[in-house]
Amino acid sequence: MKNRTMHKGVVRYRRGYAANEEVMEQAFEGSHHANGTESVDNRDLCNGDNKGSKDSTYNREDTYNKDDTYKKDDKNNPNGAIQTDASGDFPQSLRCKRYSGSGWTVGLGILSIVLLLAGCLSRGLYYSADLYPVILIAGGSILIMFLLFLVGIRLEKEQEQGRKQVPLSPVHWLGNNERMVWRMIRIPGILRVLWPLGMMTCFGVHAWAGSVSKQGSMDEMLRWSLLGMFTLLTAILAARTNGARWLACGWQMAGGLLVLSGIFAVCGILPLPFGVMRTADPEISSAGARLGGLLQYPNAYGAIVGMYALERLTAAARVIARPVPAGRLIAAVLPLMPAQAALLLSESRGAWLATGCAAVAAFALQRRGARLPLLLAMAAPLACAAWLYRQLAAAQLAPAPVPGLLVLAGAWAAALLGTLLLCRLWHSDAAKAPRAAALTAIVLAGAAAALMAVASTADRLAAGVGTGVSRLQMWRDALQLWTEAAWLGHGGDTWRNMFRAIQSSPYVGGEVHNGLLDLALDTGMIGIVLVAGWFLLTLRSIFHFAPQLFPSVFVFGLHGAMDFDWSFTLFWMLFIWLGAWAVALKTETEGVQRSSVTVKYTPVRSKSGSKLRSKSRSKSRSLFLRYLSTQSHPSAVPMRSFFHIFQRVTARLIRVSTVMIILFWIGGTVWLTSRYAVAEVQYRQAMSEPDGTPAQKVHLMAALQSNPNRADIVISFARTLPGREAETLLLNSLSHSPMHPQIYIELGRLAAQFDEGQQAGEYFEQAITLNRYDGIGQSTALYWMEQATRREWKAGFTDRARQTAAAGVQMYERYQLLAEEVEAGNVRNDRRFVLEEHAPGYGENLRRLASGSSPPFTPELTKRSP
Repeated sequence: MKNRTMHKGVVRYRRGYAANEEVMEQAFEGSHHANGTESVDNRDLCNGDNKGSKDSTYNREDTYNKDDTYKKDDKNNPNGAIQTDASGDFPQSLRCKRYSGSGWTVGLGILSIVLLLAGCLSRGLYYSADLYPVILIAGGSILIMFLLFLVGIRLEKEQEQGRKQVPLSPVHWLGNNERMVWRMIRIPGILRVLWPLGMMTCFGVHAWAGSVSKQGSMDEMLRWSLLGMFTLLTAILAARTNGARWLACGWQMAGGLLVLSGIFAVCGILPLPFGVMRTADPEISSAGARLGGLLQYPNAYGAIVGMYALERLTAAARVIARPVPAGRLIAAVLPLMPAQAALLLSESRGAWLATGCAAVAAFALQRRGARLPLLLAMAAPLACAAWLYRQLAAAQLAPAPVPGLLVLAGAWAAALLGTLLLCRLWHSDAAKAPRAAALTAIVLAGAAAALMAVASTADRLAAGVGTGVSRLQMWRDALQLWTEAAWLGHGGDTWRNMFRAIQSSPYVGGEVHNGLLDLALDTGMIGIVLVAGWFLLTLRSIFHFAPQLFPSVFVFGLHGAMDFDWSFTLFWMLFIWLGAWAVALKTETEGVQRSSVTVKYTPVRSKSGSKLRSKSRSKSRSLFLRYLSTQSHPSAVPMRSFFHIFQRVTARLIRVSTVMIILFWIGGTVWLTSRYAVAEVQYRQAMSEPDGTPAQKVHLMAALQSNPNRADIVISFARTLPGREAETLLLNSLSHSPMHPQIYIELGRLAAQFDEGQQAGEYFEQAITLNRYDGIGQSTALYWMEQATRREWKAGFTDRARQTAAAGVQMYERYQLLAEEVEAGNVRNDRRFVLEEHAPGYGENLRRLASGSSPPFTPELTKRSP
């Protein structure tokens, strides 16, 4: 029987295509749907080689086909039908089940969920050290899956052609299987990979051309590379059968893990170090403790659980809208109370505001008949969550294990029973009384929840608004810094490396607490445009095809503009997950719509059919004779054939180049990440060794060889080297970290030991400029300036000694004046910047040396460095 293959859900006859090409077209075709039906394109269903001929007729009948059968006459098939199995796949004889079946979907789903859960368990992938293992898992798994796919295709092809198996080479794979990636690019939503790859390219350019921190740019490049791989995995998963179910499962697992781990940690059931942030500052927490969960940062944790709570709220509202069994209703509202309680326990006013605005938007976007079920689903869980919050806050989030567990169980049970009662009243047969009772209960529950929840905010506002003022100062300084490189930015970790040099008051903030400003500082307007386009595209897709996910994306965007949520890689992973979920729901809906229509064909069994076949044979003979004539007379080949060949060669080159770029991207990411991971391990081992030991030096040397961009590794290793070697190493590191003040302090110390007081003063001046509110650093600079003056005086360089001492006196006077301004001002002094204890003694000695007096004996004060 002639080979038959399926393209876009169509069974049609094709001639002249290799078996490998046929498998490629089917392996990444997203036309299988969850209900086990296939879509049919009527334009491609014709008989014989005369596709599209006017003589090829068929009768169309729009009916619902309950049996997965496509009727078509075939002389080799007496039943006149092509059967599909229950999952909607064609038989193994068509060679698509092996590569487009459930096995690859399971692999993609498990890998995607593992990466998402790894982000939850690794502090949200905020730190680079947590990021490296996840990148290795993602990149290595993708390369292994790619290799297995190519091996499977090659073996299948050799088995079908009856040839011996030969050794497989990468060149052979690229030459015969580049169509796989080309087909993959045509998957719906796959082009979303370009957005994170665009951000990765921006940071890569900064790392190559120079930035305020090469290590920061490289880390950001790796982070966005991981997001690109994650987008690739979720896009392919969303286009496959049951992809929406895998995405829904992953969302529930990640949200449940974050919520329950935090609640159980508060109740004393689960030990979670640093899961609860404790503080005595009433402006930060009214209860003295805030829940940070696995992220260890309450504001980001509150935003994530708010996203999860809103998605569960809209899902529960859809269930409540119609009468359902009690078991299904309880299952729908089960996660609501702990999620809302976790949100309240975070005490994040920004997360509360963002979640409240998103809930109002969700309520406004609902149809009139669907708004009340949304309130029904929210009322009882919110009231019980507010009561649970007040109980746990009174115990400063540290209740005894048994009472804490009882309080949690009671609040959870009350939320479930209250929601069940409200729904039974709402769906009661009575006309007015039950609905009025349900509405009254909703109002009372909402008012009680608001009164109990707002109490925390009122207490914190009464204590002061210093944290808000500090953020306003940060944003003002960040805007001024952004104007210096508005279009291209300064590179990765700009704020973390430069805020000490430009801050207008001694606030503490390694993050600018604004996602948009952070992106603007790093990548300028180019990065803002890329992220804005990506966000709007995802928002449009969700708004049209998955409106129930809109509130969660709204929280992601709104709270990210108020805090540094976007510095957590997990937030972007959840955003990508929601976008892929919307695409999967869209694909599933389109599949259900297409499956409701089937096309029946009436075979043409007449003499005209035989005439058509004979006509086709004669046409094929004429084409063959024309081909022979062109071979004997090359000049007769029309020019358009050359353009056709050129077009095919160009298309093939594009496909091969795409494969090479993807392999280079993923392979390069894995290689670079592995080097950084080795450096991190070696540096940690070095820090665990005693200072100055040979073992520590060996570990530091290995760490420096793997990653020469990290300033902390360079400084630690330089302290183990002789003076001039250390100076050379530190000077070379300035090309990677030109804004690192500690490098200049180390250079100043070495210059002071070399009796180069003037050079030491220049280094210390640069260090103070980069971090002027560092009291310890300024005191250290004064100490070494005094030491350099004494060394020069003893060596006989009296004039140089006086100049060095005068430079030190100027440093001290500026330091003293700045400390007095901070003490007399009304600004927050979060960095505790004051005049250090030994600084006046250093200043007095420098004054005596600058005045020309003979140096006194070294007092006890100057024998040790601060």
